[in-house]
Amino acid sequence: MDKQFRVFATCDIGEAIDVLRKRGYEVEVYPHPEAPPKAVILNKVRSGVDGLITTLRDQIDAEVFEAGKGSLKVVAQIAVGFDNINRADANRYKVPFTHTADVLTEATAEFAFFMLGALARRMWTAEHLTRDNQWGFWHPYLPFLGDEVTGKTVAVIGTGRIGLAFIKKCVGFDMNVLCYDPAYQNDAFVKTIQEIHDLRHQRGLVKERPWIRYVPFEEALREADFVSVHVPLLRNEESDTPTYHLFNERTLSLMKPTAYVVNTSRGPVVDEAALARALRENWIAGAALDVYETEPLPEDSPLRDPAIADRCRLLPHFASAARITRLSEQGNGRTLRAGSDRCVGRQLRGRYHKNALCREQRRVCRLNRRLQKGPRENRWTGVVFQIGNLRVWGRKFTGTMDRCGPLLGCI
Repeated sequence: MDKQFRVFATCDIGEAIDVLRKRGYEVEVYPHPEAPPKAVILNKVRSGVDGLITTLRDQIDAEVFEAGKGSLKVVAQIAVGFDNINRADANRYKVPFTHTADVLTEATAEFAFFMLGALARRMWTAEHLTRDNQWGFWHPYLPFLGDEVTGKTVAVIGTGRIGLAFIKKCVGFDMNVLCYDPAYQNDAFVKTIQEIHDLRHQRGLVKERPWIRYVPFEEALREADFVSVHVPLLRNEESDTPTYHLFNERTLSLMKPTAYVVNTSRGPVVDEAALARALRENWIAGAALDVYETEPLPEDSPLRDPAIADRCRLLPHFASAARITRLSEQGNGRTLRAGSDRCVGRQLRGRYHKNALCREQRRVCRLNRRLQKGPRENRWTGVVFQIGNLRVWGRKFTGTMDRCGPLLGCI
């Protein structure tokens, strides 16, 4: 590396920092656990840093890009989602941004499944009963019963990486799976899972053969015993298939009164006021959330209603909080190591990654080399970078980053 590039990380990301430093980057890390004030980020960018490593807590918009005009070359997001980065502004200032698409897939999928089981079997309620010394005697069905997971039907809303990983977890519990994704149906994956179900049934491992299939959204809600949400946040102006408030009073009312919903995707996908009402009025049996419309969860949130506390479990955006995923060189460190050479390094050296992909109408197509060889304006057309396994998805490829956002369930 001819030049020692400067990178500012808005939080400590463990061994990943060491990886970048070993690659020759000068990396400064914000020393406090809370998110840095925006003024700190602006000052660092104005000082001439070449790259930013950010999290969902940091608002990256025109003000930041303007402050880094002429020096800021890449923004690397340590998360799958990038709702905090203004895509239109990034496109306008021609600053590529990246995300860590696959590093937290398994951690998030297993967490969602654990939440589903704990919610259905009322484990939190049972623990509080024991801790509060209210367990006075044993009885076969008092003070309450939970619901089994094995053999039940789960609707997986969004069949991207995390959704598919979640489905694999369901196989061992002989669950029937209703898949929904308006953008893309992974028929090959569904066929493989069905073949596994068939083989297990043929070998006598299960009495009844489980099934898996794609269905319309409303059918999935009506038929499911459990609903697990794995979609990116897409607002009305961003997509023809928006996911903002996908779960609202109308859609929640379609669910069985015995059904449960788990959300580990993005908070605004669920209308929290509608969910609180659905729980109060027993439209559904329960909910478990790890993400919220506003984070941290406000004191006056309707989800804090004591009347629904036993059936509404609230977690602190915790799904990917596993040691390997968050801190280890095997997790974000591994992804950043790849990124330092393949994405960050190339961007800082004024080169473009040949493996950047775009999807138009869910069909993979490599970006034409002319995008990289043509005029500077064209080089940025439709390119949204990520660290590591470089991919970018677009509902409609219009040639601008602001419209080349993630499809429902694709990341």
